[in-house]
Amino acid sequence: MRYIIALDQSTQGTKGLLLDEKGMPVCRVSRPHEQIVLPNGYVEHNPEEIYDNVIGVVRDLLEKSHIGTQELVGVGISNQRETALAWDRQTGKSFGNAVVWQCGRGEAICQRIVEAGHEAAVQKKTGLRLSPYFSAAKIAWILENREDAQEAARVGDFLCGTMDSFLIYRLTGGKEFRTDVSNASRTQLMNLTTLDWDPEMCEWFGIRKDMLPRICSSDALFGMTDFEGVLEHPIPIHGVLGDSHAALFGHGCRKSGQMKTTYGTGSSIMMNIGEKPVWSQKGLVTSLAWQIGGKAEYVLEGNINYTGAVMTWAIKDLGLLESAAQADELAYAASENDTTYIVPAFTGLGAPYWDTDAKAMIYGMGRQTGRAELVRAVDECIAYQVTDIVKLMEEESGFPILEVRADGGASRGEFLMHFQSDLLNVPVYAAENEEISGTGAGLAAGFGLGFYDDSVFEGRSYRAYTPEMDEECRRRKYEGWKDAVRRVLLK
Repeated sequence: MRYIIALDQSTQGTKGLLLDEKGMPVCRVSRPHEQIVLPNGYVEHNPEEIYDNVIGVVRDLLEKSHIGTQELVGVGISNQRETALAWDRQTGKSFGNAVVWQCGRGEAICQRIVEAGHEAAVQKKTGLRLSPYFSAAKIAWILENREDAQEAARVGDFLCGTMDSFLIYRLTGGKEFRTDVSNASRTQLMNLTTLDWDPEMCEWFGIRKDMLPRICSSDALFGMTDFEGVLEHPIPIHGVLGDSHAALFGHGCRKSGQMKTTYGTGSSIMMNIGEKPVWSQKGLVTSLAWQIGGKAEYVLEGNINYTGAVMTWAIKDLGLLESAAQADELAYAASENDTTYIVPAFTGLGAPYWDTDAKAMIYGMGRQTGRAELVRAVDECIAYQVTDIVKLMEEESGFPILEVRADGGASRGEFLMHFQSDLLNVPVYAAENEEISGTGAGLAAGFGLGFYDDSVFEGRSYRAYTPEMDEECRRRKYEGWKDAVRRVLLK
């Protein structure tokens, strides 16, 4: 047998998979990393801890699977996307912690660009609404606020990018400084038409092009690595994708109109729109799905900051339940007549509202509202946010939504998946494979190596959920959600 290593460097930790010759995961390991939340609300990760975990999970995979390194043919990497960092060209050491995608510290930088009159041009060039959510403002913040970074920039040793480019740089011993089109399209620095760094975007954010990695196809050869000597010989890194793009690929959504939603810490709702971009007018963003086999394909996407993270908040901060596994039992036990809504705008609201100043709210509680009702409201707010995006995506793309593919930790929740199907009034198919992002990156690597072809998408296993809610109940519940959001936006 021959295997591909698939690494999924996600928000909460780093997972390692072994994919067999049919593209199926046969071994899985993971290592968490610290979530650093500063008193001012900034969110960070320690990139050195993450790099050590990458090496560690490869070692763990080999120990757990008992396979020989001669059986490994390549590596695929999926990664948390907009999280940005900078490091020294000579040492590979980062300038402080990585700025996590959830962190809005670049707001003032974005505001300067708005005041300079460039806001419309940013979206036209990059497909992304100007926002500190994306990587460019985070990198600009590092440059403006760290003296060591400024000195490195002065002498030409300042390098920056998303987590994939940092890992590639370190895994190849500084020989390769690359990223793929899917990750580059989420930085707010890549021109969506030329598929290269845009000179004006770089100028507006104060980031020189020579500080940025080379943009490659998603199935390109990104370099060779032996994972700091863990392997007996180097193997090729031959597939890199942002985690949400990797999930879309892992689901086999390769036709226009096919879509998936990832229920992770946050959520990415993504639709394949084919070889030509669609420019959103109502709060969605346009990105590259991937460039595989020489063909670039685009997506419409909506992002939500807090989905699975709302459940984490309910567990760790409110103490409503001990683990997410309890959520189904409590949600089903809640009163059907309760009208509690949670709008989880802990760091503002993303698409389609784009209000970074919005504050979270619990609305509509009655005397009968208790623990079960609050847990149910947590589950429901995830589905409501996703429904907002899916409805808008259907309108702007012109493609009817016939089904939704689901993945991510929260997709294991039966109540949530049923409620999502009810709200959308279409079937929802939740992947049995819980590591769809890592699998997608491994499959992309296999395509680049000629190890897999389209037949690898056959026989994937899903749990099917079909709508049962009557139309009047669906309308009433969704209108209640929209009313709660309006109250948040009124401030």
